[in-house]
Amino acid sequence: MRVIRWHCLTVFEYSINGHLKRKYMRNIVFALAVLSLAACSQGGMEHDATGVFEATEVIVSAEQAGRLMSFEVDEGDSLAAGQQVGLIDTVQLQLRAIRLGVTKEVYASQRPDVAKQIAVTKQQIAKAEQELKRYDALVRDNAANRKQLDDAESNLRVLRRQLEAQVSQLGNTTGSLNRQMDAAEIERWQVVDQLRKCHVKSPIGGIVLDKYAEAGEYVTPGKPLFKIADVSDMTLRAYVTAPQLTTLRIGQPVKVYADLGDDGSHEYQGVLTWIADKAEFTPKTIQTRDERANLVYAVKIKVKNTDGLVKIGMYGEVDFSQ
Repeated sequence: MRVIRWHCLTVFEYSINGHLKRKYMRNIVFALAVLSLAACSQGGMEHDATGVFEATEVIVSAEQAGRLMSFEVDEGDSLAAGQQVGLIDTVQLQLRAIRLGVTKEVYASQRPDVAKQIAVTKQQIAKAEQELKRYDALVRDNAANRKQLDDAESNLRVLRRQLEAQVSQLGNTTGSLNRQMDAAEIERWQVVDQLRKCHVKSPIGGIVLDKYAEAGEYVTPGKPLFKIADVSDMTLRAYVTAPQLTTLRIGQPVKVYADLGDDGSHEYQGVLTWIADKAEFTPKTIQTRDERANLVYAVKIKVKNTDGLVKIGMYGEVDFSQ
């Protein structure tokens, strides 16, 4: 296309400068100019579709309220996934976590020692069993009356029921304290999670596009801090006409050309990953192979930006035929 345009300008300049003065030569030049203009206007697109490169952008927001103690982020910085870039004040949360730990220890100290508290009753039961055996022998030998044996049996039954009541009560008390300890532990883990969220980290690896906060500011949950984009995997959003759509399929390999301006274009291998299910009006900045088409379908093509030359918002072209 550039060669044809240069040819058009060259022919006009050559004719205007007056180097061809003869009449029939002027006619020839005029005819060549008409043919050249026709070629320029009817040359059409060099590729099947055009579009704009996009990237996955993530806005990282604060998850806790507090003063932003540190925030080491600048636009254009390259961050790794999980890299910490800031810290929100954690003093109050740390104190709360300590208090909950002490509360759990208090509950633990209140748990009864069941074995020690029922030891006396068990000894009484053992003595009552011995008394029952002794009275039973005396009754068989007619050395004691029946009432003494009945009193010994009644005393043993009372002690055994008393032991059951003690075990049940102590078990309930222990269970209640255990549940209170579990609640304190769960609340402490909630505080630990809040402490973790005070550490501002990048969720993905990429380039910082915008910065919305500064160190020293008070932030609240949901306040945007910075925007980052993964530029290693770019997406070309292009537009095709209905006739072109019939030849496309998901997963189809294609050739993508990034427009680098004066440096020409660079070819990449891409994969067609998405096709719109509804048509839309042709965007003003997009060219299609059939300029008469009013409605087009958007498609997305994944491209590995291995050399880092492709930038967000850069124009690109695509050839669907390999």
